Amino acid sequence: MSSLDKQVSPPPPLPSVTNNALKGMAWLTLSGIIFSIFVAIVRDISFDMHAAETAFLRYLLGLLFILPLFMGKRRKELRTRRPFSQAFRGLMHGGGVLLWFYAIAEISLAEVTALGFTAPVFSTIGAAIFLGERIRLPRILAVLCGLAGAVIILQPGFREVTWGHIAMLVAAPCFAGSKIIAKKLTFDENPTAIVAWLSISVTVVLAIPAFQVWRMPTLEEWFLLTLTAAMATFAHVCMTKAWQAADLSVTQPVEFLQLIWATLIGIYLFGEDPFWGIWVGGAVIIASATYIAHREMLARKRQQA
Repeated sequence: MSSLDKQVSPPPPLPSVTNNALKGMAWLTLSGIIFSIFVAIVRDISFDMHAAETAFLRYLLGLLFILPLFMGKRRKELRTRRPFSQAFRGLMHGGGVLLWFYAIAEISLAEVTALGFTAPVFSTIGAAIFLGERIRLPRILAVLCGLAGAVIILQPGFREVTWGHIAMLVAAPCFAGSKIIAKKLTFDENPTAIVAWLSISVTVVLAIPAFQVWRMPTLEEWFLLTLTAAMATFAHVCMTKAWQAADLSVTQPVEFLQLIWATLIGIYLFGEDPFWGIWVGGAVIIASATYIAHREMLARKRQQA
């Protein structure tokens, strides 16, 4: 190696950076395992309980978990200057949750997980349309790859595309829309208010269809639903810690492990038989989402420079 090569060679990564990346990956791996178990419990409950009621009770119990955090002195943090945006986000997110719970009851856990990975792809499209963000050719290609991954999984014309698949494909852009609204709210809203009002508004939105199909849950169902609410809350905490420790572009590929956990649970607990398209399509979607996250990270760094 010449002296010139030595001068331009990048320095080795700092230990603290490497440790943070490993911490982020560990937290996200834990989050993925918890989410997969959460989805498995929801699927088990959904055999006897309507998806609308299951979704409502999960959010109602989850709201009871976090509500004490906003009482007392922190109550003033719940004030919002954008009630319409908060309500609209709740409506969109609630619709996505309802469709997601329906999909869990109708299609394999592997398909639900893999198709759910398309949300960042739809977020990129929505950011260009509603936030005026410029999308250059590389990101356009990444979006197209993500959509191609969904087509590989569905294989229309070769496999039966059910209402469960369609529900999941509609749920993904609903969650993406919720994320875009949240991004706009962060410009002038308290983060605490954004989190709290999402939980409140989604619970209200889901209450309407839930009461149309309501039946009193059994004692075992109450226990399982309470467990799912606790698990979902803890999984979100793990995700937050992962994002605090490392950039999305670093942690995003780890989300592919969630597809492995979901597939194994589906095989051994529910007798599901995943086919090759789920793995190939899921890998394509994750690669697309990882590239999109990497581009977003670079864009943020340019803005902060």
